[in-house]
Amino acid sequence: MKRILVVDDDSQVLGDLQRALEPLKDQWETSFARSGEEALASLKAAPCDVIISDVSMPGMDGATLLKQVCEKYPTIVRMALSSQREMQSALRTIPVAHQFLVKPCDTHLLRVGIGRATSLSEVLNNKLLTSIVGSVKDLPVMPRTYLALRQKLVEPDVSVKDVVKLVEQDVGISAKILQLVNSAFFGLPREISTLLTAVSYLGIDMVQNMVLSAEVFRVFERTAALPGFSFEEMHQHSQLTAKIAARIPAQGTAHDVAVVAGLLHDVGKLVLATRSPKHFARALAGAKEEKRPLYAVEEELMGVSHAEVGAYLLGIWGLPCPVVEAVAHHHQPRRAPHEVLDAVGAVHIANCLAHSHSLVLAAGDAPVNQAMDAEYLEAIGMSDQVAEWEQLAEEAANSLRSGAVERSESRVSG
Repeated sequence: MKRILVVDDDSQVLGDLQRALEPLKDQWETSFARSGEEALASLKAAPCDVIISDVSMPGMDGATLLKQVCEKYPTIVRMALSSQREMQSALRTIPVAHQFLVKPCDTHLLRVGIGRATSLSEVLNNKLLTSIVGSVKDLPVMPRTYLALRQKLVEPDVSVKDVVKLVEQDVGISAKILQLVNSAFFGLPREISTLLTAVSYLGIDMVQNMVLSAEVFRVFERTAALPGFSFEEMHQHSQLTAKIAARIPAQGTAHDVAVVAGLLHDVGKLVLATRSPKHFARALAGAKEEKRPLYAVEEELMGVSHAEVGAYLLGIWGLPCPVVEAVAHHHQPRRAPHEVLDAVGAVHIANCLAHSHSLVLAAGDAPVNQAMDAEYLEAIGMSDQVAEWEQLAEEAANSLRSGAVERSESRVSG
């Protein structure tokens, strides 16, 4: 049985939350604490699976408590609870909270948030995985993108589209913005899966606060180079995958989901490269030596691949389930039920096509080919579309190359 710890100094709030969770006592064991100090003592006696902490408390506030929980118990899913008027306090919890809830707490959103977090931990039940992902507060952000976005945001006439163009170039920033806008803190009636909608809703000021916060957007300290892995190439590959996914005709809302998931599909590599470099380096070396897919070698060495690592992180951050699902299964689309071309399939196809193109301007290694799942394509009746998709991928790659050349020439001339 999963254990939930709720922390709030307001007895009325605690009572409301206790009543909200009472119908689920057969699924979750819930305990309560009136302060940060009391919560830490409770965790020392019996660690929990999920902690929900009020942001504004006397003495140790929620941000301080969740930071200590992150450091001492990294596998615990951390949720921040605050009112709309506590925006500034809530922003302090962004680096250490996986999800956000707003007071008065909506019972349905509370149950859904806890249920999603606990069910993901059950599906991806791997101690190494939960420990690695649980300790992650922010994904690596490329310095060039960070600086460009910071400069853009101080321009008086900056537009939302200008911001989105920069945001979509970076996996870490994109993921963090989508995490925040999909949190219960904003109480939106629907999930947001596009960066344009997310930035439009958050507003320039909110995005600026996030970017200027060193706690949120700092670069992971790279103590040593990792043989066989390039942060720059990984970002380029993610951008290309998203652009190709945008051109593949997935049905309905799956199209927008596929674009976002295409951008975020390899976030697990960033986590492994920065939080578990020895395991990741072994997997990279094994894949190169044995000429096998990286995810297959990772599964043998660690029990999970970067796909599951990324999906787990995005899931506990509260991103929409379709995005999480597409990231989790982008190497093995048949693991998800399928009848038509959905986001899972679109990201799988886009990822395979992106691997066949090199976006690095300087001469480098030959492109790595990754075969599409032929049985999956046959099952959805789209085996005859591969040649057309390859043409779309070539157009997307050329578009990104042209943009990179223009930015390079601009920097030289400037």
